[in-house]
Amino acid sequence: MTAPDISVRNLQRKIAVNVAELQNFAVKASRRCLQLRKRKPTDLDKLHGVLVWLISDRRIAQLHRKFMHRTGPTDVLTFQHGEIFISVETAKRHARAFGNSPASELRLYIIHGLLHLHGFDDQTRSGARKMHKIQEKILRDCSGTV
Repeated sequence: MTAPDISVRNLQRKIAVNVAELQNFAVKASRRCLQLRKRKPTDLDKLHGVLVWLISDRRIAQLHRKFMHRTGPTDVLTFQHGEIFISVETAKRHARAFGNSPASELRLYIIHGLLHLHGFDDQTRSGARKMHKIQEKILRDCSGTV
């Protein structure tokens, strides 16, 4: 299975981001996600391209309200047609709270979005545990080669 083309685009201006590094990471992470066996083809298998949009808290809060009917910003939103929206401001706050670098937090969110496209769901406690475990493994596997 060939990995879809993946592009990272920075639409926010508040926080400096190394888009080229995230782009390289996203390509490796998408290949790694596709190596995970699924029972049936997933959106990630079928997509020709994935767009990762780095946006502000204000913009992600609008998307969160419109599509999830929840108020306030969130970290990452994934749409099955191949768009992943990530709040850079939320990533920076979470990185500080969890003792990570903002870049590491952004990489984690990219993996999270890719796993959603690959059919993983974190709406149940067991699904969230499984997804977290896989995210951490992919993060370790791909971060050493960035």
